[in-house]
Amino acid sequence: QVQLQESGPGLVKPSQTLSLTCTVSGGFITTNYYYWSWIRQPPGKGLEWIGRVTYTGDTNYNPSLNSRSSISWDTSKNHFTLQLSSMTPEDTAVYYCAGIVTTTWYSSWGQGTQVTVSS
Repeated sequence: QVQLQESGPGLVKPSQTLSLTCTVSGGFITTNYYYWSWIRQPPGKGLEWIGRVTYTGDTNYNPSLNSRSSISWDTSKNHFTLQLSSMTPEDTAVYYCAGIVTTTWYSSWGQGTQVTVSS
């Protein structure tokens, strides 16, 4: 079973770019049929899918965040990264990374990291 761990800054200033990394252990991010996603949950709201990178390196994004988000991976470090530009206080949320096996839809999640946007 894979384990995931998010890392990155807890505080970002408005207009800055957020960069978060999800390190995967217990498996490889190139393992067949795995999709690696970023999801967030603003305070008092539901989960919002941000985007994903697949085991082939393809990326897909939530249309509402597409213009500001970019997901990449480093197979040598077995991690994938989210960059979210032009941050505003509305982007304040707990950010999660998750790995999903598309053959079974079994998912593993990181513990989440709080990101606050404030000057």
